[in-house]
Amino acid sequence: MSEYEGTFCLVVHSHLPWLPHHGSWPVGEEWLYQAWAHSYLPMVDLLRRFADEGREDVLTLGMTPILAAQLDDPYCIDAFHDWLGHWQLRAWHAATLWRGDPLLRELAASEYRTATKAAEELESRWRHGFSPILRSFVDSGTIELLGGPLAHPFQPLLDPTVRDFMLRGGLADTALRIGQRPEGIWAPECGYAPGMETAYAAAGVQRFMVDGPSLHGDTSAARTVGDSDVVCFGRDLEVTYRVWSPKAGYPGHAAYRDFHTWAHEVGLKPSRVTGKSVEPPDKAPYDPAMAAGTLGGHVQDFVDTVVARLRSLKAEHGRESLVVAAYDTELFGHWWHEGPAWLEGVLRALPEAGVRVTTLKGALEAGHLGGKVDLPASSWGSGKDWRVWDGEQVADMVRDNTALQHRMLDLVTGMDTTTRDAVRDQAVAEAMLALSSDWAFMVTKDSAADYARRRAKVHTDRFDTLARLVHEGSHERARETAAAYRRDDGPFGHIDARDLLRK
Repeated sequence: MSEYEGTFCLVVHSHLPWLPHHGSWPVGEEWLYQAWAHSYLPMVDLLRRFADEGREDVLTLGMTPILAAQLDDPYCIDAFHDWLGHWQLRAWHAATLWRGDPLLRELAASEYRTATKAAEELESRWRHGFSPILRSFVDSGTIELLGGPLAHPFQPLLDPTVRDFMLRGGLADTALRIGQRPEGIWAPECGYAPGMETAYAAAGVQRFMVDGPSLHGDTSAARTVGDSDVVCFGRDLEVTYRVWSPKAGYPGHAAYRDFHTWAHEVGLKPSRVTGKSVEPPDKAPYDPAMAAGTLGGHVQDFVDTVVARLRSLKAEHGRESLVVAAYDTELFGHWWHEGPAWLEGVLRALPEAGVRVTTLKGALEAGHLGGKVDLPASSWGSGKDWRVWDGEQVADMVRDNTALQHRMLDLVTGMDTTTRDAVRDQAVAEAMLALSSDWAFMVTKDSAADYARRRAKVHTDRFDTLARLVHEGSHERARETAAAYRRDDGPFGHIDARDLLRK
C-alpha cells in the first residue's frame, strides 16, 4: 500500500515577450525588470535553497526561449543593474519622506535591503546570465525544465511549416543554453489543434500541458494523445483556482500588499489591499507582520485543498491520483508580493502532509498515466478555446499574421542555401517577434493594447523592409539595415532562414 495520499506537481510558466529597446515605462523594459527583481530572483533563491538541501524534483519550470534570451542578454543585464540602483535610490528617498510613519519607514528600509541584496546577487551570480544558473538546477535534478517554440506564438494559428520551424528552433535554443534538449514543452497559451501531437513526436517532444477542460476535467492522470506516444497533463482547475482565478484567490486578501496602488513620488507600493471597494488613497499601510500571519493560513488551506482533492480522486477512480497546479511564474512576487514565501511554504508542507511532490516526468515514473485521449481545439484562455487569439477584436491581426507567414515562406523560396544569409535570417527573426501570442492577448484584454499593436506592426514593417530590399537587389543597404535591426531585435543568433526549407 502506498505511503502517499497521492502526487502533486507544481508547474510554473516563465514568459515575457521581447522587450529590450522597445520602450520603457509603463510597458516595455520596466515590465522585464520588475518581473526579474520580484519573481525571477526570488524563484532562483528558493530553488537554490532546495538544491542546497539535496531536494530533487521540486517543481517543473517552463522557460520560454524568448525570456531566456533576455535574461542572458548583456544589454538587459547591464540595464537591470542600473534599474536595481534606481530602486535603491527610490527606497532611500522613501525612507526620508515616510520617516514619520513607522510602518512605511520600515517598508522603505526593507525595500532598500531587498534592492541591495538583488544587486549583489546580480553582480556575483548573474554575470554570465541566467543559463548557467538554470543549468545547475537541471543538472542537479532540482527541477524539470519545459521548453517551447521561439518567440511564444499561438501555435494553432501557424502555418505547419512555420510552426515546426519555431518549435525545433526553440528546442535547439534551449539545448544551446543549458546543454540538453528538454523532453517536454509548455505549449504557448496551452494552445492546441488536433494533430499537433504528430509534429511534437517528430520534434522529440514527449509531454506538454493543456488546461483541465481539454480533458473534460479529468486531470487525475496524464494521457497519451491521439495515436501518438506523446503525453499531455491537464491543469487541475479546482486546485489551481484556489490560489488565483479570474475572479478570486489568495492575493486579493486584505492583508497582502496591493499591486495596483503606487506612491508615484518614489515608485513603490506602500499599501495593503485593505478591501476590494477601498479607493487607493484610503488603503491602509502595508504591514508585513499582518501579511505573514495570513500567509501561514493560506499555506495550510492549500495543503488541505490538495489532500482533500487527492482523496476525492482516489475514491472516484480507485487508485492513487495526480493533481497538477500550474501558474505563471510572474504571479509569485511580481503580481503577488507574498507569493514566493507562500510557494516555499507549500512545497515544504505538502510532503509533511503525506503528498508526493514531484515533476511531470516524476509523475509518469510514479505510474500516473491513463489511456489515450483525443483533445479538442483548446487553450487556457477565456472560454478555453481560441477566442483570445482569433476573436473579432484581433481579426485584423490574424489576417496580417497569416499573410506575413506567406511572405516569409516566399522570401526563403529559391534562396541560395550554401551559406547563411544574414538579411533573410534577420527578416525571419522580425517575423517571429511579430507572431508572438502576447500581442493578440493584450489587444483582446485591452491591456496596453496600443503598445501591442505597435509592436506587431514594427516587426512586420521591419520584415517587409528587408524583404523589399532583397527583392530589389539592394544587397549592401539590406545588410546595413539588417545589422541595425539586429542591434534591437537579436534574441536568437542561431536563427537560420534556410531551416524553413528543411523537412
